[in-house]
Amino acid sequence: MREIPGIPYTFKDPELLALALSHRSVGRLNNERLEFLGDSILNFVVSARLFDIRTDNDEGGLSRLRARVVRGATLAKLAAQRNLGDYVKLGEGESKSGGYRRNSILADVLEAVFGAIYLDGGFEPCERVIRHVCDPFIADLPDSNELKDSKTRLQEWLQGQGHGLPKYSLLKEDGPPHRKEFLVRCVNEAAGIEVTGEGRSRRKAEQVAAAAALESIPRDPDK
Repeated sequence: MREIPGIPYTFKDPELLALALSHRSVGRLNNERLEFLGDSILNFVVSARLFDIRTDNDEGGLSRLRARVVRGATLAKLAAQRNLGDYVKLGEGESKSGGYRRNSILADVLEAVFGAIYLDGGFEPCERVIRHVCDPFIADLPDSNELKDSKTRLQEWLQGQGHGLPKYSLLKEDGPPHRKEFLVRCVNEAAGIEVTGEGRSRRKAEQVAAAAALESIPRDPDK
């Protein structure tokens, strides 16, 4: 096997492709080292691409955009679009548990394939493949400000209005250790904000509360 449909590259060394498709559950000869290499190249290529096309973004904005592209959920989606799960080699246990559908495995395999292409053909072919796979997703990325988490957006709006930082306090923590629910209050008296948020962790509850605070502001919170 020298190529995968949806990946525009033909391997000179088919053993590199076979290794890239081998999950660690198959044994010692697996794709973990190729995944490490592919991850590094992917981050560079995506960074350079965003630097070229998002000329109005500062470092923080570019970092948020890159994180959205190279995160596991995105890579798994891109891998699934190319049916990479059909080609992954898994150990018996992983195969029986449906590992070929698992996002983490799909994302790792895609990165390993990038690494294998680099070793087989060099940087330029690898860059072309990464751009072929990632450019459509990059083209649809929102404004980088939309990728800020709710707590960051709320803090920036408050500071822009001359207010202090919001205060978060834990109101309640319920449930067994494996299913805890947290209730958090977010307050900023100067801005007239007092809202609550619930989540499965305190951090998530704070994000929900911050989102509720943003919703309570009668204007675009990014302006």
